Amino acid sequence: MGESRELATLAGGCFWCLEAVFEQLEGVKKVDSGYSGGSAPLPTYEQVCTGRTGHAEAVQVTFAPDELSYEDLLRVFFSIHDPTTINRQGADVGTQYRSAIFHHTPEQKQSAERVRDELAAVYDRPIVTEIAPFRAFYRAEDYHQEFFRRNPSQPYCAAVVAPKVAKFRKEHLSRLKTR
Repeated sequence: MGESRELATLAGGCFWCLEAVFEQLEGVKKVDSGYSGGSAPLPTYEQVCTGRTGHAEAVQVTFAPDELSYEDLLRVFFSIHDPTTINRQGADVGTQYRSAIFHHTPEQKQSAERVRDELAAVYDRPIVTEIAPFRAFYRAEDYHQEFFRRNPSQPYCAAVVAPKVAKFRKEHLSRLKTR
């Protein structure tokens, strides 16, 4: 009998950052960078960057719920970005960088609301993470996949992604894949 799998679709700024973290998390089987939450069919990176498609840069995480609960996945998600800024993560500004959880089931919606409410006291400002039904996920162009792993010296990766990954590894050491 095969191992069960679930999907989580999350947006929290640049998808390179999210992918670089989640691919190291125990229980995560696959991470794809892409676009979700908009209305334009088959968007390209250039179209999403205009902010006119309604899509956010997102990751679709395939995980084993017997190894990593959806709620624990969300706790990591909230710890690796600022869920209190609207349409912004650091220097990345625009609706494509918003914080969002696109739930696949009513149970995921309830879990997202529960984790958001649980973490509200941790932040000085209100959490503005959008919790919305999943409609579609469009996988980004191949050159965006595993971007940090393939391009660690690229300036954005060195300045933005690497510190996020280091913070994640420090805060969640017990949850790292041992490979």
